[in-house]
Amino acid sequence: MGYRTPLSRARGLGSAKHGVGHWITQRATAIALVPLVLFFLATMIAMAGAPYEVVRDYLGQPLIALGYALLVIVGLWHMRLGLAEVVADYIQSEGMKMTLLVLINFFAFGAGAACLMAILRLM
Repeated sequence: MGYRTPLSRARGLGSAKHGVGHWITQRATAIALVPLVLFFLATMIAMAGAPYEVVRDYLGQPLIALGYALLVIVGLWHMRLGLAEVVADYIQSEGMKMTLLVLINFFAFGAGAACLMAILRLM
């Protein structure tokens, strides 16, 4: 016996039991982005005006490349979670909602793959 109405059970409405997990993940990725963005800004400021070869060699170092890879992964994950929440909250049409969620996922994975490939190529 549950507390849901018969209409709610018939429609499958109610808690999906994953809202808190999304909220925590969104906050965790936001917190993780703070040092990663500071790292990015510090390396860009340090390399400002340097010749291409010097910048390429610097960015090709394993720890620097790892920092950039983490920035890309965490940043795109954070973006995907945020956009999915916006779509879920403000798009009423189920068909449009699913289409936008699929496009957001394709963009996040495609952009991530392209960025990681560029980082690996520098190494």
